[in-house]
Amino acid sequence: MHSFIPTCLASALALIAIPQTSAAEEPPAGALEKITQALPEKAFAKPQHERTILIFAKTNGFHHASIPTGKLALQEMGKKTGAYQVVISDDLANFETDALKKFDAICFLSTTGNAFSPDKNEQKTLTDAQKQTAAERDARLKTNVMAFIKSGHGFIGIHSATDSFYEWPEYGKMINGYFNGHPWHANKQVSIKVEPGQEKHPLAAMFHGENIEFPEEIYQFKEPYDSKAVHMLLRLDVTKTDMTSKDIKRTDGDFGISWARHWGKGRVFYSSLGHNHEIYENPKVLLHFLAGMQWALGDYEVAVKDPVAGTTGAIAE
Repeated sequence: MHSFIPTCLASALALIAIPQTSAAEEPPAGALEKITQALPEKAFAKPQHERTILIFAKTNGFHHASIPTGKLALQEMGKKTGAYQVVISDDLANFETDALKKFDAICFLSTTGNAFSPDKNEQKTLTDAQKQTAAERDARLKTNVMAFIKSGHGFIGIHSATDSFYEWPEYGKMINGYFNGHPWHANKQVSIKVEPGQEKHPLAAMFHGENIEFPEEIYQFKEPYDSKAVHMLLRLDVTKTDMTSKDIKRTDGDFGISWARHWGKGRVFYSSLGHNHEIYENPKVLLHFLAGMQWALGDYEVAVKDPVAGTTGAIAE
């Protein structure tokens, strides 16, 4: 599929979409070539209009080395398929009401902690008045983000987006849970399966009902995690993954990986994959991300279980 963005506009947007990384934050050598080879050939559906996604990767806690690789992969995927364009920025001004109007969706790429507030070191330098101003901004931006999603826009969460905003209950409910450790570390081989019954669902069909296996950091989740409250797409296959880790806290074998849901009029797609650089070089995972992102953008309809509305999540073929 060819992008229909005018050349002059595309050139201007390319300037603002350059990942904002320091020299120490560059993707590994050769990452662009590997990502390019793995990218989908075309979009799932022609965008209903030009789509713009804000990619936000600010951390107020652990900072993932794979963030620059993720930025590069998501940017290049939009460029190649014409599905969307990106603005990559950690500027909190983007979450003010008027600024959000520029975007069709926001993506929290491996954010951690309360990324809307100053970190501990910054807090030490602030006056009481500045702390009050920061607290007011924090509350305002959270309100803005929820209003943005509920009004019909998209939210995409990648990897540690669930290790973020613990002090924000509605965020936890929206994204469906919080990080509660990773019994499977980055170098641990894991097996991930398609949720039974979802083998033909467009957001999971690229796996052809087959497991994918690779080393990756896999999360377990705590409240308000509820795998029945979302449309589960992928989960850890506990029959084909080492379950002897002493760090496993769940006893029910319920380790969701990717899911989708509605939130108000908006659409939420989340995947915990993305710790390792290599995840962004995996063709099936990238196609899965693209499918979820375009669904979140509203560019094609598929049935997604909505417990509130009482829909069944039947497969759209």
